[in-house]
Amino acid sequence: MATREHLVIIKPSLHTIQTANITHFMSHVGIDNLSDFHRFTVDHYQDFWRTIITTLNIQFKKQPQQICDLTNGPEAPSWLPHAKMNIVDSCFTGNPGEIALIYQIDNVIQEMTYAALESLSNQIANSLIARGFKNQDAIAIIMPMNHYAVALYLGIIKMGGIVVSIADSFSSDEIATRLHIANAKAVFTQHVTAWAGRKLQLYDKISQTNIPCIILTPDPNHTSPKRPQDITWDHFLLSDQKFESYSADPMQMINILFSSGTTALPKAIPWTHVTPIKAASDAYFHQNIQSHDILAWPTNLGWMMGPWLVFAALINKATIALYTDTPMEKPFGEFVQNAHVTMLGIVPTLVARWRRSKCMESFDWQQIKVFSSTGECSHEDDMSYLMSLAGGKPIIEYCGGTEIGGAYLSSTVIQDNYPSLFSTPTMGTNFVLLDDKKQIANEGEVAIITPAIGLSTVLLNNNHHDIYFKDMPKGPHGETMRRHGDALKKLKNGYYRMLGRTDDTMNLGGIKVSAVEIERALSDIPELIETAAIGRTGNHRFTELVIYAVTTNQCNKSTIMQQMQNQINRKLNPLFKIHEIIYIDALPKTASNKMVRRLLS
Repeated sequence: MATREHLVIIKPSLHTIQTANITHFMSHVGIDNLSDFHRFTVDHYQDFWRTIITTLNIQFKKQPQQICDLTNGPEAPSWLPHAKMNIVDSCFTGNPGEIALIYQIDNVIQEMTYAALESLSNQIANSLIARGFKNQDAIAIIMPMNHYAVALYLGIIKMGGIVVSIADSFSSDEIATRLHIANAKAVFTQHVTAWAGRKLQLYDKISQTNIPCIILTPDPNHTSPKRPQDITWDHFLLSDQKFESYSADPMQMINILFSSGTTALPKAIPWTHVTPIKAASDAYFHQNIQSHDILAWPTNLGWMMGPWLVFAALINKATIALYTDTPMEKPFGEFVQNAHVTMLGIVPTLVARWRRSKCMESFDWQQIKVFSSTGECSHEDDMSYLMSLAGGKPIIEYCGGTEIGGAYLSSTVIQDNYPSLFSTPTMGTNFVLLDDKKQIANEGEVAIITPAIGLSTVLLNNNHHDIYFKDMPKGPHGETMRRHGDALKKLKNGYYRMLGRTDDTMNLGGIKVSAVEIERALSDIPELIETAAIGRTGNHRFTELVIYAVTTNQCNKSTIMQQMQNQINRKLNPLFKIHEIIYIDALPKTASNKMVRRLLS
């Protein structure tokens, strides 16, 4: 009898296989076996990327002389050397009359064509230059991912600027830290954001950061800024809808995103004009995005899936469906139904909540072709439930990171789909698993083989080599390998199961945060001598935040928990909920006084 992990849930139809992007591409290069095709994409990566760049219709102002230059070694490849481009041009190669964005205003579905989105992006680019902003100026976007945010994102990149992506759920202190690291010159935001029936004062929060200039998107209920240096939309936006995009080197920065590592400060990870090619390629091969598809993924430009969604959809000539309120309740399900979403992205915690509340069961989601899951480990029963909400549709598991520009591990629509399992490394990317002795094994830590498009080559505030390459062994054929921090198990059927993180970060509700950040937020509570934050798998099998605390005396747990939660809400993110506090006499440490959190978990 088949084991549970080998139980086939969904087999692709012949029609799905025949019409899939990956099938067409494999036919084009003369390969009919998926494993052989993946091997081709990594062994002959220059030929592969040259072909997918043509397939995606990536636009150049000056053609590259080659695909990859390894003069500086595989840790720091130069992609598309001597070319000139602006990746935003590749977002507008389709029919201008097709729909680029779907969104809601007062519960009424609205649409924006590619032509209208490009015109608004051009107005923004012209307006920024008129205000004195120039090439490589860092300009932040801190707001829900609505139609203005998408146009701003494209407009900033189009004029040569660097978008600083910061999630609007962060505290004022955390926002200020990120603005400082990126040396941001201005922030785009809005006065108020609505979330789960509450009105959150976003402009007031950002005003506390002392950013030189805040530019406010339209709000009929708030017509004037509170600070003299800030600018309303009407005073900012020029009418000129024509703009020639800035001609950039492919490796020039377009976006600074932040990912929490094992240090106290967030890592500042730049994306270049090349990184979106990875995002669009992944969407083409794995989520099978085609023109006329409609993509919804509840996210924010401050998390990598926000920028990923922009490029994955627009370069593939698809439509983005934007929903800015909570996806946990019925109105989101109604939006997915009414917007005719064909690809719905989720974080597993969200599905667990839907399953408990049954809030999505009354909607018709039959138009969904595929789900995609990322952000944290998923679980079989929840994913099987999600499949059933659309009449039995596959889930493309998608695992990677900001520093990858997409995923290193995923699934495809032409393979059998098992809940919570990954079927293949992503096309153009390869990895091995290392055991505790740094030997290649079927279970262990992920080591990604370089080079590959999408992989970061620099960090703005950390030593890139030390974090990703120091003390890493060579690959099976002498390749340079970089650490990633995930732990996987390769199963007998060739699929993969995610085991979690190997470092001291955790995913809380799909948001990656380091233990150090949480411990730092609690450090000024007088009763606490020392704390350790860990992520523990709870009854619903999602990560719960547990705080181990050494205290000055036996404090009341409910009181101290409230103090801790208040500090986390104020300094980090109110989405990080403490599940339990455990008092302890002393925290486990090494001889060099380094905390060993794994002994607590």
